[in-house]
Amino acid sequence: MPAAGTTMIFVTCPDAKVAEAIARDLVDKRLAACGNVTPVSSVYRWKGKVVRESEVLLLVKTRTSLVSACTKAIRAKHPYELPEIVAVPIVGGLPAYLRWVASETTGKRAR
Repeated sequence: MPAAGTTMIFVTCPDAKVAEAIARDLVDKRLAACGNVTPVSSVYRWKGKVVRESEVLLLVKTRTSLVSACTKAIRAKHPYELPEIVAVPIVGGLPAYLRWVASETTGKRAR
């Protein structure tokens, strides 16, 4: 599978529990091959105030064709009023890894 068919979705979450629940749901549904959870400090303007929050960043690897389905599934489980869901095309990478992402993301839950 060429890298052009692979996308990484960035999702900030309030904590690891939320991020891991979203990642598990996406992987269970075969919408994502993998989700990585890592702590981050976020600074942003929200409702007229600049805020700093400790959050976690969920990095989701999926097929580009599944970004819309992933976004819908993330929105369904995400507690934020306006969650960060940003999809970035992967332009290169280890071919074997990209093939693995493709093989794990059928968009159909395993039985």
